[in-house]
Amino acid sequence: MQVVKLSLKKANKIPIEADNINPDNFAGKPAEEIKAIPVWYGNGHYPLGDFFNVEVEGNDSVENTKIVFDGDVSRVKRIGQNMSAGEIEINGNVDMHCGFGMKGGKVVINGDADSWLGCEMAGGEIVLNGNASYYVGAGYRGEACGMRGGKITVNGNTKDYLGEHMCGGEILVKGDVGLLPAISNNGGKIVIEGNATMPASEMKNGTVIIKSAVSDLLPSYKEEGTEEVEGVTYRKFVGDVNVGGKGVLLIK
Repeated sequence: MQVVKLSLKKANKIPIEADNINPDNFAGKPAEEIKAIPVWYGNGHYPLGDFFNVEVEGNDSVENTKIVFDGDVSRVKRIGQNMSAGEIEINGNVDMHCGFGMKGGKVVINGDADSWLGCEMAGGEIVLNGNASYYVGAGYRGEACGMRGGKITVNGNTKDYLGEHMCGGEILVKGDVGLLPAISNNGGKIVIEGNATMPASEMKNGTVIIKSAVSDLLPSYKEEGTEEVEGVTYRKFVGDVNVGGKGVLLIK
């Protein structure tokens, strides 16, 4: 097992673009090589070691490499971008785009996450033990698909546009969500244990399960009896008929 421990030398006001911080780039490297990996800060590239204290224990493959952030990294973006294996643990809040495009491995965040958590991810797992901002598991502007695979678990609340343009994978939210969860979905599964507002607008495919209150249910869904999931009976709606959708919306 290789464990890489990172901690900021001092709080940064300008965001650090840390798209190179993932197990794929750290596996098998000693501390000095990791410190030399470039990150964006402002309009320039600088060595990671200019901003972070780096400690390395062991030497192993990508699959057996774990990166641990100690402390708040709420001004560090793109942690875990495109990672394929291994694990990242963040003991604090994290900035936008964490886990963007990840294909495998696991990210655990023991804090809150800013917008675009797990956007366009294709595999792997993200566990957020706090609250998330906007566009969890969504796709960037102009993209046909957001999340394509993998799983995101949010053990708190999220803001608007959860799973926008989702095409696959699974999102579980233990708390409440904001406006328009599952908007323009074309696949995958979203389970919301808390409350939701105007869910599944323009959904063509996929499944959305809401276990608490729903505000402003769209009139473009056709009710088709009930469906039982894990011993719980839900009202079943199909749509969004405005876009010829065949998605399934289950409401308690």
